[in-house]
Amino acid sequence: MPAAATEAPTLDSLRRLTRAFRVEILRMIEAAGSGHPGGSLSAIDFLTVLYFRDYLNVDPKNPSDPNRDRFILSKGHCVPALYCVLAHKGFLPVEELRTLRKFGSRLQGHPDRRRLPLIEANTGSLGQGLSIALGLALSAKLDRAPWQVFCMTGDGEIQEGQIWEAAMAAPKFKLGNLTWIVDYNQVQQEGLTKDQMDLAPLKDKLAAFNWHTQEIDGHDLDAIDRALAAARKVTDRPKAIILRTIKGKGVSFMELQTAWHGKAPNKEQADKAVAEIEGGRR
Repeated sequence: MPAAATEAPTLDSLRRLTRAFRVEILRMIEAAGSGHPGGSLSAIDFLTVLYFRDYLNVDPKNPSDPNRDRFILSKGHCVPALYCVLAHKGFLPVEELRTLRKFGSRLQGHPDRRRLPLIEANTGSLGQGLSIALGLALSAKLDRAPWQVFCMTGDGEIQEGQIWEAAMAAPKFKLGNLTWIVDYNQVQQEGLTKDQMDLAPLKDKLAAFNWHTQEIDGHDLDAIDRALAAARKVTDRPKAIILRTIKGKGVSFMELQTAWHGKAPNKEQADKAVAEIEGGRR
């Protein structure tokens, strides 16, 4: 696996990195015997650009810097993707990744700030992360602090009512330091999102709430890079980036399959998935 980056790499190098991260995610979950591969694979492209193109102001040498940017993974079950990025960014040993969900490990199946303080908030009870992020952003604004807040939710997750309370409140308080990322991977625990509770037209809804809203291909690193750059320029209201993604992206037998929401591959399945990814399938 590549070593942690010390400066912002090119998007071409990040494409290679995301393939390596997909392999690592699958091997972590295989070794754990439990976990959530589908949503981790749909989120990894965005997280890679966010952290490795330095849109998130964080420093592994000073992880508790009071002026650091904050990232909240509201869809906490997809934390294997975040652990992978944090390790290769230098926040924790890469070797620790294979302890995912093991007894005594810091790398719990959902983010746990008590065990791993560089996690900003305990999440996993879905629907709460955006409210946490809003509170952090409001605090920073009141203190005239420079740091930004980013929050990633799932699409099924935003069927929760608490999300919409936060979505109304953020524009009211003109939180230009808050960016909400929706991993719209089309599948939730019990089926297709559109069949459970259709969110469309999500971009129009968020724009109507006065969010600066972009909708992009969440697996196109160039599009992610442009969207983050555009959001950075907006300071008078909260920003939303809707990622059109594919649950299980990169593994043919996992893509858009509800069964792979929260099931670990066995060794044979993991080997097959890794062969696809390393063969260049995206």
